[in-house]
Amino acid sequence: MEWTLAYTIWSCITLGVALLLIRKIFLVSDKKQLPPGPPGWPVIGNLLDLGGAPHHSLMSLSKKYGPVIWLRFGAVNTMVISSADAAMELFKNHDLTFADRKIIEAMKQDGFDQGSIGLSHYGPYWRMLRRICATELFSNKPIKDTETLRANCIDKLKKWIYEESQKKGSVEIARFVALGNFNVIINATLGKDNFLHPQSKEGTEFFRTVSRATEFCGKPNVADFFPFLRWLDPQGVKKKTKQMLVDPLKFASGFVNERILERQKGHKNSRKDFLDVMLEFQGNEKNGEPAKISETNINILILELFIASTDTTNATTEWAMSELLRNPNIMRNVQAELDQVVGQNRKFEESDIEKLHYLQAVVKETLRLHPPVPLLVPRCARENTEFMGYTIPKDTQVFVNVWAIGRDPAFWEDPLSFKPERFLNSSVDFKGQHFQFLPFGAGRRMCAGMMLAERMLHVILGSLIHSFEWSLQDGITPEKLDMRERFGITLRKADPLKVILKERT
Repeated sequence: MEWTLAYTIWSCITLGVALLLIRKIFLVSDKKQLPPGPPGWPVIGNLLDLGGAPHHSLMSLSKKYGPVIWLRFGAVNTMVISSADAAMELFKNHDLTFADRKIIEAMKQDGFDQGSIGLSHYGPYWRMLRRICATELFSNKPIKDTETLRANCIDKLKKWIYEESQKKGSVEIARFVALGNFNVIINATLGKDNFLHPQSKEGTEFFRTVSRATEFCGKPNVADFFPFLRWLDPQGVKKKTKQMLVDPLKFASGFVNERILERQKGHKNSRKDFLDVMLEFQGNEKNGEPAKISETNINILILELFIASTDTTNATTEWAMSELLRNPNIMRNVQAELDQVVGQNRKFEESDIEKLHYLQAVVKETLRLHPPVPLLVPRCARENTEFMGYTIPKDTQVFVNVWAIGRDPAFWEDPLSFKPERFLNSSVDFKGQHFQFLPFGAGRRMCAGMMLAERMLHVILGSLIHSFEWSLQDGITPEKLDMRERFGITLRKADPLKVILKERT
């Protein structure tokens, strides 16, 4: 027994020394070619450097090591971009090299990553999905064609919020915005009018499912950092994800199956919608496209559109309202502009947006301070490449910390303050050409739904502020409003915003 104990101790010491020597060799060999970064621990690398709020931790590291830093998360090589100049280099000169995705294990269940426009690997299938979404859903024509439908959804949203305030006194605004926005996207994709209602079982469950899914998928999974553990699934992520996706996928597939049966019976929609386009698609197999899009992948894409468009818009609206309630003078400026442009005798309309420069500035300032996805969905190097004087190995995952870039004092004066005025008389926008401001990303993998998201943010925020007077719950002053964050795939308020409202007269 003594021999066994001594052998065990000696083996551990030998292994530890060997790991330190290997690490030293790697550090010496990599020092001249990899970006700078903090030294990592044996085996786990820099995982402990992430903390509970990775976007904060990575910004702190960038202040010490520079705008391009190198980290090892377990066995995964990682490069982090934290400045506008480095982001410009990535998106303008290396966009194709870093056009692939690093897929987390949670998103591989039921082939979710393969049918997803946001997560699928770069190639013919992704290009096909991007083209269909861009032309049939997110371009100027389909957005213009569905303007009246959105107006109806906004009217319902305002009615729900007002009824809730009369019933309970205060309103959890994110929940209602999520349902209203869901009805917009379900109308555009499936032709369903005002499908969810806040009092319906489906509406309540959908909001909870979206919140759980985005929070769950944002949590670290040890198998993502140590690929050899994937088969063990030590945290049960595969099982939990599969269970979590059952009802949402069933929800989406119900619409698809219903439409297929209708088409088989010869029934046609008066308006051809996005689902019709997907079902009728005929691919060019010579270019690597499938002949048809499978029902499974249609279900996945429909569900992705539901979740992505709903969660990001309601999170941003909640942050915007929070900032306006913390800054009453700014709220009054927005209301004054709305009164001047829209007046009190008619409803807010989408055509008003181009004249509402201060409202546009408020939306931009919200996206600067509170980007819905603080670390853009990670990209992946498709090959070994040179980047800003460094040699980046193939399969390196790349994070762009747009939360940190939006708070960089090199570009933004008084960056932590909410000042919409900074965008007045400024050409800076979020369409991927101004690299100090990238809430929707840039390049090939830029958010496909940016145009619709932009429209919805202005319409929802403008309509709510035009229709109601807003205030915080009793006992909460603007200075005491809780602005803590809850990190996940989407950056949410840790404490949901509850507000009191009354009709404007």
